[in-house]
Amino acid sequence: MISRAGKRQDARYDKMKEQARARNAQAALCGRDIAPLPKIGNPELREMCRFNFQLYCETYFPETFPLAFSPDHLKAIRKIERAVLEGGLFALAMPRGSGKTTLCECAVIWAATYGHRQFIALIGATQDAAEEMMASIKTTLETNEQLAADFPEVCFPIVKLDGIANRCNGQLCNGKRTRIKWTDAEIILPTVADSPAAGVIIRVAGITGRVRGMKYKRPDGVSVRPSLVIIDDPQTNESANSLKQINDRVKVLSRDILGLAGPGKKIAGVMPCTVIAPDDMADQILDRQRHPEWNGERCKMLYEFPTNAELWEKYAELWGESQRIHGDIRDATEFYRQNRTAMDAGAVVAWPERYEPDELSAIQNAMNLKIKDEGAFYSEYQNEPQADDENSAEQLKPDEVAKKLNGLRLGTVPLECNTVTMFIDIHEELLFWAIVAWSDAFTGYILDYGTTPDQKTRDFTLREARYRLSNTYPNMGREAAIFAALEALTDQQLQRIFRRDDGVELQVARCLIDANWSQTTEVIYQFCRQSQHRARLYPSHGKGITAGGKPITEYRRKPGERLGLHWYIPTIKGKKRVIRYVIFDANFWKSFIAQRFKTGMGDSGCLSLWGRNAERHKLLAEHICAETWTATEGNGRRVEEWKVKPGAGDNHWLDCLVGNAVAASIEGASLPGTKPTKKKEKKVIPLPSF
Repeated sequence: MISRAGKRQDARYDKMKEQARARNAQAALCGRDIAPLPKIGNPELREMCRFNFQLYCETYFPETFPLAFSPDHLKAIRKIERAVLEGGLFALAMPRGSGKTTLCECAVIWAATYGHRQFIALIGATQDAAEEMMASIKTTLETNEQLAADFPEVCFPIVKLDGIANRCNGQLCNGKRTRIKWTDAEIILPTVADSPAAGVIIRVAGITGRVRGMKYKRPDGVSVRPSLVIIDDPQTNESANSLKQINDRVKVLSRDILGLAGPGKKIAGVMPCTVIAPDDMADQILDRQRHPEWNGERCKMLYEFPTNAELWEKYAELWGESQRIHGDIRDATEFYRQNRTAMDAGAVVAWPERYEPDELSAIQNAMNLKIKDEGAFYSEYQNEPQADDENSAEQLKPDEVAKKLNGLRLGTVPLECNTVTMFIDIHEELLFWAIVAWSDAFTGYILDYGTTPDQKTRDFTLREARYRLSNTYPNMGREAAIFAALEALTDQQLQRIFRRDDGVELQVARCLIDANWSQTTEVIYQFCRQSQHRARLYPSHGKGITAGGKPITEYRRKPGERLGLHWYIPTIKGKKRVIRYVIFDANFWKSFIAQRFKTGMGDSGCLSLWGRNAERHKLLAEHICAETWTATEGNGRRVEEWKVKPGAGDNHWLDCLVGNAVAASIEGASLPGTKPTKKKEKKVIPLPSF
C-alpha cells in the first residue's frame, strides 16, 4: 500500500514530466514554425518584373544569361510571356545551345513566383531530362540570393527545409502548415499569408511518361489541373529517326498534353524545339499547314551564308590541317583574322555574341560547326535538316498517302472497275490483309484493309498487338492457328459482295497469300489446296531482284507457264505442291505502288483511299512509307532497291498493296501504253490431296 507521502511524490514527478513534455513540444513547435518571414528586399523592382519576363530574366538571372539576348531570344521570350499571361500555343525552333531549356526553367519560376499560373507542367523528352530540369529549378529556388531577397514568401520556407524533404509535413508559418512539397518530380510552393504563389504546383514528366490526367486536390477540396505546359525539346535523336516514336509523341502532344486542362478548358503552351530529321516531331509541329494551332516559327544560326565560298574552302582545309598538327584551329583562325572582312561578306548571323574563346566571331563559330558536321549543322543549328540521300524528294511521305482520298464510302466500287483483288500477309501472331478494286487501266481504289484478329484500334504494331492468333486459338499450334485464321478470313472476305456504282455485284477475283516465310510455307500451300475458295487463291513469293540479277521480264516462258509484268506462274512440279503459285519482283512492284500514290487523282493508274478523313488512314500510310529505295545499276539496267527505313515501324500493308497490284496484273490490268498481260488460261482446279 502506497503512503500519502509517496502519492505526493508521484504527483510531483508526473507534473514535472508534463512540464518537460510541454517545454519540448513548445521547442519543437518553435523549431517547425519559420515565422517571421523576411521583408521583401526591393518591392519596386519585383513589381516591375511582374509582367515583363525579359526584365525578370535579366534581373534575377544575370549569371545565367551573361550574353546579350539575340533577336530570336527576344522573340522566344515574348512568346513565352504571352503564353503565360494570355494563353495560346507557340512552337519555336531554336539552334542547339541557344539556352532553350534555361529559358523554360526561368519561365516556370516566373509564372510560379507571381502566381500567374496555379499549375505548371514542364514536359521533357524523357523522364530523366524532365527531372534534370526540376533539379535545376529547385537549386535556383534554394540558392538564388536576389530571388530570395525579393520573394521571401517563396524562397525562405524552401531554404528552411535545408534540403530535407521530410520536414515538409511539419513546417509551420505563424502556427499554420505551409503544405510545401519538395520532390524530384513535383514542387508545391508554400502556403503563406498574402503570397500570390501559395500552393502553386510545378510538376515535370517525360513526354512518353505519365502525362495524361495530371491533377491535384487542394486542402479546400478544389481539384486543379495544369493551365500552362512548357514542352522543352520533346524529342531525342533516336525518336526523331523512328517513325513510330514520332507518331507516338505527336499523338501524346495533341491528345494528352493539350487536354491536361480538362474538359472545356484550353491550355497555354510553349514548345521550344530543334528539328533533328526531316518530318520528325518538331518538323511536323512547326509546319503551319499541318498544325496551324501551334503558330510554328523556325530560327537559324545563319540566316544568310557568306558569299566568298573560295576563301571558306581554303579556311576549311586549314581547319583540318591545324587540327591534325596542333590539335586546335589556330592556323584557321589566323587566316580568318587576315581575311575577315572578305569572309564575313554577305553573312547574316542570328546571335553575334555566340562564339568560343578560340574564335573571333559568331560567323566563324557557325562555319566551324558546318565544317565539323554539315548534316548536324543543318538540322540542329539551322532547323533545316538535309535529306540523307538524293532520292528523298521522290520518296513517299505518310501525309501524302493518307490524304490521297477519293471521297467514296467504305467498300464502294467505282463504275470503271471490273476486278477486285486481295492479298494476305502472314505473320506468326497476326494476318494483315487488303482489298483493292482495279480498272483495266490499273487505276486502283483501296476498298478495305485490316488484320486478323481485328485489333479494334487504329494505333498498334505487330509486336504490341493486343489480340493475337495464340489468344484467339489457344489450344492450337502455330500452323493450325494460321490455317484456322486463313479459313475464317477468306470465308468472310471472299464471299463478301462489293456493289459497283451501276449496281453490278463483284467479288474478289484473285487472292494471293504470302508464302515466303519458310516456317509457314507448307501450311499456306496446304490451305490453298484444301480451301473451298481454291480456284481464286495463289500462294505467292516476292523476291527482291537486284540490278545484278536477271529480271523476270527476260525469262523464257516454258510450256504451261504464265509470264507477265515482273511476275510468273511456274508449272506444277512434283506431288508435294499440287497447286500453282506466283513469283514476283518485289522491288519492281513496290516502286509501282509508290508511283500509283504519286499519280494525280483523275489520271489513269492512280491509287486512292476511301472516305474524306486522312486521320483514318494514318497507320496504313505509315506502313506504306516504312520503306525507302536506293537506285542501283548493274548489267546495263537501273533498279530501285527497297529496304525498311532505320527505326521505321511495320510495313505489312505495303506488302499487301504490292500483292494486290500483282494480282490485278495477273487478272489483266495494265497501264495505258504498256503491253497488257494475256488473259489467263482456263483454270484447272486440282483436287485436294489427302
